[in-house]
Amino acid sequence: MLTPALAKDDKKASWIIWSASVAVFALVAITSRYKLELNLGFNVHLFALLNAIINSTVSILLVAGLITAKNRKFEAHKRIMLLAIGLSSLFLLSYVGHHLLAGETKYGGEHDARYYTYIFILATHIPLATIILPFALFTAYRSLTGEYEKHRKLAKYTWPLWLYVSITGVLVYWFISPYYVPHL
Repeated sequence: MLTPALAKDDKKASWIIWSASVAVFALVAITSRYKLELNLGFNVHLFALLNAIINSTVSILLVAGLITAKNRKFEAHKRIMLLAIGLSSLFLLSYVGHHLLAGETKYGGEHDARYYTYIFILATHIPLATIILPFALFTAYRSLTGEYEKHRKLAKYTWPLWLYVSITGVLVYWFISPYYVPHL
């Protein structure tokens, strides 16, 4: 096992994790209501493509993280999962930036099977994307404090939720991207 990287302080960690989670939720909720009229000289929907690339990478990292944990390669697992957290943080910045600069994009296709599939994916993706942050942070905290059994138990729920959110994030992009209007 690895040497703990953090001193255990559940009260402080809980306060930080819940505060950060609420702040991120508030940031996303507030910025989704506004659109900045800025000309950056490029199509701002490139941020959406970047988001899909980041989510795809996070999905791959999550699978790699599971494999390294199962193979008891804990140092590699730690590096992979911290990279996944870092990329997810970058995703958040890019996501907020995209929505501030591009505004909301509505699905423009017919109400066919593809549309209803998109709605189902979006309806499951949004609430799970909202709740995954504290799960991921508490799971990381348990590992970083050396509470590996608690980490493992929590990861059994966190990992599939996080993987689902990252994969469906890519699918949401795939469904909605044909309806992006270029903003130059």
